[in-house]
Amino acid sequence: MDVLRRSLEAQPSPPQWVLVVAAVLAALTVLSDRIWPVARHVITIAHEGGHALAAVASGRRLAGVRLHSDTSGVTVSSGRPTGPGVIVTVAAGYPTPSLIGLGAAGLLAGGRSSLVLQLCVALLIAMLVVIRNGFGVVSLLVSMGAILSISWFAPPTARAGFAAYIACFLLLGALRPVVEVQRQRRRRRARDSDPDQLGRLTGLPPAAWVGAFGLTGLACAAGGASLLFG
Repeated sequence: MDVLRRSLEAQPSPPQWVLVVAAVLAALTVLSDRIWPVARHVITIAHEGGHALAAVASGRRLAGVRLHSDTSGVTVSSGRPTGPGVIVTVAAGYPTPSLIGLGAAGLLAGGRSSLVLQLCVALLIAMLVVIRNGFGVVSLLVSMGAILSISWFAPPTARAGFAAYIACFLLLGALRPVVEVQRQRRRRRARDSDPDQLGRLTGLPPAAWVGAFGLTGLACAAGGASLLFG
């Protein structure tokens, strides 16, 4: 109860140096070819969660989500094979990490760093309900364990810094998969990627969807930076 009460209360805004350190660490995580393959699982969780939420919101029947050790994932839903519902479902994946990061930045700007951590746990629990493979369950439990450990045992400055790191990592980390999918498309290794599926569903060039995802991510990153550092 104390954790819940604390999460709903406003806390002092973290010092500027804490935000700067969090942003630098997030950028290093995204840019590191050694750390990124592990950290990317978090982006995949958010990505597939976006697909799942959009499927339910658009009236499709969600069959489940699978997360794989190579950082890929798949969300299975049933319904009409064409039309707005399936388009929204497919399109929701790439923007979701950016949007969550932007929301986290907004809460941090309002002094709600503990609430950021608790909402992350709530989202992971919601994902746990629809996960359909063992690796996915382990990924979610490890993520929840890390967040809960910080929430329960870390001092306030460390909690705020970790929440800021999460926000910055989601905002920056959402951009790298967009670049990666475009590189794969150029090598013709991503014919079933989200942009290519959307191209077949809508008639718009897949590159246009890649551009839309990139612009959305950049806009969210700029908005998050304004909230955190403005």
